[in-house]
Amino acid sequence: MIALSLAEIAEVVGGQTYDIPDPSVRVTGPVVRDSREAGPGSLFVAFAGERVDGHDFAAQVVEAGAAAVLASRPVGVPAIVVADVQAALGALARHVVGRLGTTLVALTGSAGKTSTKDLIAQVLRRKAPTVFTPGSLNNEIGLPLTALTATEETKFLVLEMGARGIGHIRYLTGLTPPKVGLVLNVGSAHIGEFGGREQIAEAKGELVEALPPAEEGGAAILNADDPLVRAMASRTKAKVILFGESDEADVRAENVRLTDNGQPSFRLHTPSGASDVTMRLYGEHHVSNALAAAAVAHELGMSADEIATALSEAGSLSRWRMEVTERPDGVTVVNDAYNANPESMKAALRALAAMGKGRRTWAVLGKMAELGDEALAEHDAVGRLAVRLNVSKLVAVGGREAAWLQLGAYNEGSWGEESVHVSDAQAAVDLLRSELRPGDVVLVKASRSVGLESVAQALLETGAEGEVAAR
Repeated sequence: MIALSLAEIAEVVGGQTYDIPDPSVRVTGPVVRDSREAGPGSLFVAFAGERVDGHDFAAQVVEAGAAAVLASRPVGVPAIVVADVQAALGALARHVVGRLGTTLVALTGSAGKTSTKDLIAQVLRRKAPTVFTPGSLNNEIGLPLTALTATEETKFLVLEMGARGIGHIRYLTGLTPPKVGLVLNVGSAHIGEFGGREQIAEAKGELVEALPPAEEGGAAILNADDPLVRAMASRTKAKVILFGESDEADVRAENVRLTDNGQPSFRLHTPSGASDVTMRLYGEHHVSNALAAAAVAHELGMSADEIATALSEAGSLSRWRMEVTERPDGVTVVNDAYNANPESMKAALRALAAMGKGRRTWAVLGKMAELGDEALAEHDAVGRLAVRLNVSKLVAVGGREAAWLQLGAYNEGSWGEESVHVSDAQAAVDLLRSELRPGDVVLVKASRSVGLESVAQALLETGAEGEVAAR
């Protein structure tokens, strides 16, 4: 964060200072909410949660060197006390971003946000210093904390924005007003909370509504292949740039194919030229993510060759997202267990099928959460797709939703031992340990709440007689 005195911060957030001998002391370190991250010159934000109250760690963080605590009550050490800690954090982020000459890029979508954000960051940082959302910290707390890591040297600030209802993205863009806004897609993620795709589109489109007009440099990057996203062009005064495989897209892909390892290769076309890309990531769904990143980079002044080189060298920066590891015995484990929705589940299955040509493939799948009335149909559809893609064995893990996965496979023609329903992650591990053979490819995927990453980790530990080589 840019250095600010405690007096300045108190004024920005509308707080009162307590137990601060010298208000001119400056915060020169990071703004943190985890007491373990507090260090010299930091500002600790004390949230009172259901299980842990950050105020209880106030003395500990000051002892570790924190300049003060942003709190909702006096804590006996230097503190700026406010009525609403979350609102104060947001106000501080808005103030800092407003003082910086940073180009703010925001993105949202139902699927692929984090992977695309990681691609954008890896491309843009070749041009200039770039700060971006770590992992998927894309809510009203994670977003301002990320924004506050920007400094005077930061040229690009790339922020992922999530939403669970109408108005959420409008709130986030109010904290960190973007100049470039990217909408990836409108899918089924959280459809149970929103009520339908039209409502999801309404919420995601709040991003383009927040952009400045074209004459002030505003740019809306929209998916030409998604009708609900493309229609958002009417909701913004910003310049509109379309990406996708459509002939009408400004940034598009031609000659898309997958390598023998399941990695996408294509010819990238931008208004400034064309260049070839072969990605290190796995699965054809990353083509759309790469085109979105390319459209952002083109708008910010990078050439087609620069973009293609960066995309070809980019890797996965966030864990448990198509994380491909080959065991010493030749078993390949694909850990995509961070989260799941119908679109990402289907994309992962197609990637598995591409990676597993000539090999046995295993899909270890669990519940997709927050689908509401669509849950049965969507789980059934995923089970059916596994059969259509000739996945060798589907292992459905968990309760009712997992049973629906297997039922879909059964109804599609999986009548023998091609699919099985097991009660929990340990049962899946036991089954895989007894039946995996060298050369097999195993995909592990479910919503985050299921915790199927433990299956992938157990499989890697099982095969780690020597060092495990991650690709």
